[in-house]
Amino acid sequence: MGKYFGTDGFRGEANVNLTVNHAFEVGRFLGWYYGNDKSEKCKIVIGKDTRRSSYMFEYALGAGITSTGADAYLLHVTTTPSVAYVARTEDFDCGIMISASHNPFYDNGIKLINCRGEKMDEETILKIEDYLDGKTGPLPNAHRENIGRTIDYSAGRNRYIGYLISLATRSYQDIKVGLDCANGSAWMIAKSVFDALGAKTYVINAEPDGTNINMNCGSTHIEGLQKFVLEKGLDIGFAFDGDADRCLAVDEKGNIINGDLILYIYGCYMKRRGKLINNTVVTTVMSNLGLYKAFDAEGILYEKTAVGDKYVYENMVKNGHRIGGEQSGHIIFRKYATTGDGILTAIKLMEVMIESKEPMSKLAEPVKIYPQVLKNIKVMDKAKAQSDPDVKGAVEKVAQSLGVDGRILVRESGTEPLVRVMVEAETKEICEKYTDYVLDIIRQKGHESL
Repeated sequence: MGKYFGTDGFRGEANVNLTVNHAFEVGRFLGWYYGNDKSEKCKIVIGKDTRRSSYMFEYALGAGITSTGADAYLLHVTTTPSVAYVARTEDFDCGIMISASHNPFYDNGIKLINCRGEKMDEETILKIEDYLDGKTGPLPNAHRENIGRTIDYSAGRNRYIGYLISLATRSYQDIKVGLDCANGSAWMIAKSVFDALGAKTYVINAEPDGTNINMNCGSTHIEGLQKFVLEKGLDIGFAFDGDADRCLAVDEKGNIINGDLILYIYGCYMKRRGKLINNTVVTTVMSNLGLYKAFDAEGILYEKTAVGDKYVYENMVKNGHRIGGEQSGHIIFRKYATTGDGILTAIKLMEVMIESKEPMSKLAEPVKIYPQVLKNIKVMDKAKAQSDPDVKGAVEKVAQSLGVDGRILVRESGTEPLVRVMVEAETKEICEKYTDYVLDIIRQKGHESL
C-alpha cells in the first residue's frame, strides 16, 4: 500500500484527507500518462456512486483529464463492475470509479481500473503518488483544439445492463425477489435487470439523497432485508453495497447467505457440471472453518489469500481458477468479470436455484458455520501494534488454546487506521473472550488511538 492508495483505491473523508484537488491532480496525471505517447486521443471512462461528494469529484477528475488533452466519458451513477466492464470491452485507456464502497456517505474514494478491467497495477499507482507529492514536476496543459472533452456515456452503462441480462440461463417468471440497493449504485440497474428477466421484483432502499448510502441498509446492514423477505414471503433476497461490487443473499427463511456460502453453493454447482477448473475455489484467510470442512466433504480444493478481492483475483489469474471471493460478498466469476460484481453474483445464485429446483436454504444447508467474532480497534500505528512482542504473545497463546477447533486472525485494515481481531471457535462466548483478551493487551500497551 502507498501513501494515498490502499488495497481498494484512494479513500478518505471527502475534502478532509481526500480533497477535490487530489481528484483534479489524479485526473491530470492519468490524462497525461495515457495520452502522452499516443497519436489519438486518450479515453478515460468515469463512474460514480450516489454520495453527495461524488458529483464534485466527478467534475474535478473530468477537469483534470481534459486539461491535459484527454477525453472523459461519463457513465454517471453506476456500479464499479460496470466501469470495469466498459473499460475492458470498449477500448478505453483506463477507468475510474468514484466510491467508498460500504463506507458512510461522508467518505469517498477513487478506484482506478486498467484497460483490461482489472485494478490498476502498483507501478502506475506509485507514479501517481510521486506526482501528487511533487516529485515529478508540473505537467503540460493542452491548448486550443487539443483540450479534451467530457462526453455523456450513459450508453455504456446500458450495454452493461444488457450484458448482465444475457448471462441469465432461464426466465425468473413468478419468482419473488427482494433487492436492497443500499441507496447506492444499484438503485436503478438491479431492478432493471430483474424486471427484464421476468421476476416479481420488490425493492427497498432505492431512494438515494446523497447522504443515505449504506445507512442502515445494504449488505452491511442486512437485517432490513431479512425482515423484508419474511414479511413479503419472498423466494430470495439480495443486498448490495454502495458501489454494488458486493452481494449477500437472504434465503426464503430469512437466513443470511454470506460470501462463504455463495462460494460453496456455486462451487458445488460448478463441480457437478464439470466446470470447476482445477477443482479449486479461491478464498481469503477470513473464510469460515465451516466452509473448509464442507469443501473437504465435497472433495473440493481451496486456496487462501490475504483479505481483499485484489488478491483473490491475482491468485485466480496466476493459477487459472474460475471462482473466488470473500466472506463479505465480493465474489469473482472470472469467466464473466474481472472484479466482484454484486448483480452478477445474484444472477449466478438464481441460476443454481432454478436449475437445481432447490430453495436457497437447502443449497446452503451442508455448511455448518462456526461462530466468528470480529472487532476493530483504532490504533496510532498499525504495523507497530501488530509487531509488539506482548501482542504477538497474546495471539500465540489464544491460537494454542483454540487448537484445531478454532483460530485467531489479527490483521490491519487496508483503508482505515484499524487493527482487526477475529476469533473463530465452537461458541460465541469463546470468541468474545479471546477477542477481548487480545484487544485489552493492545490497549494496555498504549497502541489505541482515542
